[in-house]
Amino acid sequence: MEFVQYLHHADQDLTLALNSLHCQFTDSMWLLFSNRKAWIPLYLALAVLLFYRLGWKKALVVIVSVALTVLASDQFANLVKNYVCRLRPMWDQYMIDGGLRRLEGKSGWYGFFSAHAANSFGVAMCVITGLRGGDKSRSYNWLAWVLFIWAAMVSLSRVFVGKHFIGDILVGCAVGLLFGWILGRLAGWLTEKYCVSL
Repeated sequence: MEFVQYLHHADQDLTLALNSLHCQFTDSMWLLFSNRKAWIPLYLALAVLLFYRLGWKKALVVIVSVALTVLASDQFANLVKNYVCRLRPMWDQYMIDGGLRRLEGKSGWYGFFSAHAANSFGVAMCVITGLRGGDKSRSYNWLAWVLFIWAAMVSLSRVFVGKHFIGDILVGCAVGLLFGWILGRLAGWLTEKYCVSL
């Protein structure tokens, strides 16, 4: 139990240290990365790329797998949040007293683990895995870099806006990667086995 308390306090202090690094420009940037609606153009661009590279049958399979990844990550996050009951930084008195900077309004009580982190890393992993499984002619390394950097920025934004501890983010990233890899591999297998090849 003492080790868990030690980890919790270390997480609090590290989160406060990271959250304190801000200026007007970075505050606006983190708010943008934290806003799910701002990324609709990215999702549409990914859908267009999938249809262009894979054809409509394979693209639909990958898009469904991405949707299932987001659904699984989101619902699993809600389940764990309500079971673990770890307060978000904005509700934690130690964090408030430590000068936590909040850029967004208050939300639900519990934040372990971050659904934003799980969803963004899940989408990145699932798209790349599904795309590579459906189109063996390219590695898509450039897209992997773009998507994983984007996912990391979305995840970090949740610390800067005051909604999550770093531990919430790390666990969310791991969960998203796992769901994304499983469902992306499933999409790749289905497209290879049942869809018309390019």
